[in-house]
Amino acid sequence: MKIIITTIALFFIVLVNAQEFTGKAIYKTNRKSSISFGGKSTMNDKMKKQIEERMRKMNQKTFVLEFDKSTSTYKQEAKLNAPQPKASGGIMIHTGSGGNSVYYKNIKEKRFANKTSIMGKAFLIKDSLQNYDWQLSSETKNIGNYTCYKATFSKEIDKNKIELIDGKLENVKKKVTINTTAWYTPQIPVSNGPSTFYGLPGLILEINDGTTTMVCTEIVINPSEKNKIEEPKKGKIVNQVKYNEISAQKEKEMLERFRSKDGKGIEINIGG
Repeated sequence: MKIIITTIALFFIVLVNAQEFTGKAIYKTNRKSSISFGGKSTMNDKMKKQIEERMRKMNQKTFVLEFDKSTSTYKQEAKLNAPQPKASGGIMIHTGSGGNSVYYKNIKEKRFANKTSIMGKAFLIKDSLQNYDWQLSSETKNIGNYTCYKATFSKEIDKNKIELIDGKLENVKKKVTINTTAWYTPQIPVSNGPSTFYGLPGLILEINDGTTTMVCTEIVINPSEKNKIEEPKKGKIVNQVKYNEISAQKEKEMLERFRSKDGKGIEINIGG
């Protein structure tokens, strides 16, 4: 993928050592859809393909990472009149948090603040940054004009999934292993990256965690219009564990209401 380079190599060392060093990176993301056509339905293959194509387009998004030496914000690129998925015709779509989320990282203090929402209610998740036990490799590849090095990370997690068991909705936990591959460039010496990722000796330009692929398509170092990196303040403050519990409960309630109407329908889960 072509990457737009707006830095000048001769002055790069001066820029990264400047007290006001800031940057902006644009990432194109593609998230796999987890689609299950459950319940009783007469939907034909053509309709299923149409829904799958719609989900594919919904999962292709653009995010902006604004960063300095130790802090950053990561949020979806603003779009006017973006269509919101909704239930209709016996179809219920779970999409997770909305497009107004802001993920703030303070790498120096090892903490984050994530402004997000569930069914219109604002939450502010405050917690410690996850530690990534990166395994560095000497393997390289070029992304644009940048030389990138490979790093990998594996972790076993509990994945929650709501299943219908003996006529009742149950929250089932399953152990899954997440394998993440990142490509970072020491040419931009900030230990940051898109979404929750950080901790490598250079900016992460591409990453894949098995579900989502994020690829940097544009980088601006010390942009002329500097945006102040601000930690989000609004929303009910919870830690990550509490938020996960609330999110799982709300999803279960929504699914129960949907099933109680006629016991039919199609459930479409996007992402994890």
